[in-house]
Amino acid sequence: QVQLVESGGGLVQAGGSLRLSCVASGRIGSSYAMGWFRQAPGKEREFVAAVSGSGDSTGYADSVKGRFAVSRDNAKNTVYLQMNSLKPEDTAVYYCAARPSGSYYYGARYYNYWGQGTQVTVSS
Repeated sequence: QVQLVESGGGLVQAGGSLRLSCVASGRIGSSYAMGWFRQAPGKEREFVAAVSGSGDSTGYADSVKGRFAVSRDNAKNTVYLQMNSLKPEDTAVYYCAARPSGSYYYGARYYNYWGQGTQVTVSS
């Protein structure tokens, strides 16, 4: 019953930045924790970042710590992923996901709703 739509992906040079957005249908407010995951060809989907329903708590994979920042604007029903200092290894399809709880988890299995993904390609 929740639809998620990602946007903001594209082609960027190494060292550059992108901001991804994910808009949720309806009004989910602080009722849903939101996560970002990514999947590169031949690899499993991996956790990237997550934010609690209220936005007061965040978590990151070690591979993106210090470079990425997740945030949300519940008034706009939107979650963001600011990606800085991008590396070719960050190239993947990025997905946002929603969990019907205010608290987040790192595992993809804990998220009930998924967007279709947006491609991020980082050139060397």
